[in-house]
Amino acid sequence: MNPERILDHLRREPFEPFFLYMSDGSSYEIRHPELALVTRRQVIIALPTREGKLPDRTVFCDPLHVTRIEAAGDGARA
Repeated sequence: MNPERILDHLRREPFEPFFLYMSDGSSYEIRHPELALVTRRQVIIALPTREGKLPDRTVFCDPLHVTRIEAAGDGARA
């Protein structure tokens, strides 16, 4: 996916949480725009703990492997 398209979702006002779906079948929820950094060659995602506190790990993804973006609203992941 074009990195600019991912940035568009991060910069929306007001921000709406969303999922990034990857070509390997994994997905990552972006709950806050400060939890992701997009460059031309990487999407760096900070993964918060289950308690919702500070992130304790990061994932580095290639934007080319992002297959779709879905809103994290009610039922989006069901």
